[in-house]
Amino acid sequence: MVPLGLIAGEGVFPLLVARGARAAGRRVVCTAFAGFAWDDLRAECDEYHRVGVLRIGQWVRTLRKAGVREAIMVGRVAKGRIYDRWRYFRYIPDWRGVSLLWRARRDRRPSSLLRLVVEELGKSGIQLIDSTEYCPEHVVTPGVLTRRQPTESQWKDVRFGWAICQTVSRLDIGQSIAVVDNDVIAVEAVEGTDAMIERAGRLCPVGGWTLIKVSNTHQDLRVDVPTIGPTTIEKLAANRAGCLVLEAGKTVMLERQKVLELADRHKIAVVGLEHSPASDAAASTDVAGAPAIPEHAR
Repeated sequence: MVPLGLIAGEGVFPLLVARGARAAGRRVVCTAFAGFAWDDLRAECDEYHRVGVLRIGQWVRTLRKAGVREAIMVGRVAKGRIYDRWRYFRYIPDWRGVSLLWRARRDRRPSSLLRLVVEELGKSGIQLIDSTEYCPEHVVTPGVLTRRQPTESQWKDVRFGWAICQTVSRLDIGQSIAVVDNDVIAVEAVEGTDAMIERAGRLCPVGGWTLIKVSNTHQDLRVDVPTIGPTTIEKLAANRAGCLVLEAGKTVMLERQKVLELADRHKIAVVGLEHSPASDAAASTDVAGAPAIPEHAR
């Protein structure tokens, strides 16, 4: 098989993709974002190259030279670091990067930028494929995934918050909210999920609140898959959360066994829910599109 390109940001996800692809018999050629990708990734790849996060021409030249025609793009690029005061000196784009930023000048939302990246790579003969292709076992499945079951009040918070979270995501504000007693106490924005969890913990010192995390309504599995891992559970435990709800089929759970063991240890219920098309039409205060909940929790 032709080699697989791996365009990698921060976190465990790129490591899982590299291991899965090599187990399937593919050579992995990695272009790792300098300042973001973990050093551990080098050992998981057949070729490893550091590239600038906005130097798209450099990505393309490196991958094409290695014979890559298909690539997977995964890993975090922290928005807070992209928006720091020195960003124009720290992340200098090449000419293709400049061209892409110019085309995106009227819409700099991450989803819009990622669509342009997909198009730019496609023009160069590199097709991005589903980022879960080589690690499907890490995709969240429907149902209560922990031994710990949500309480009656947590199920009610899930029903209340599900459509609201879908709306927040559809508006490209964020992909997570925190809910307790049918009240939204925190909404994720540019700070990311971990920082939002800490804020929710400060606002709800009594604990027992629920984190709901969904995919973008127009999610492209090639470039935008929400992920959680052991660090997420540790953050939730430290901030007294009681339940975590994830969109099944569209969320990746890194180190799944460890995540669920940690959640049970900290008495945090983890639930996978499937997206309901009806929730797309639900207003932010309407729960008509929310998922069904057990009869005892009504």
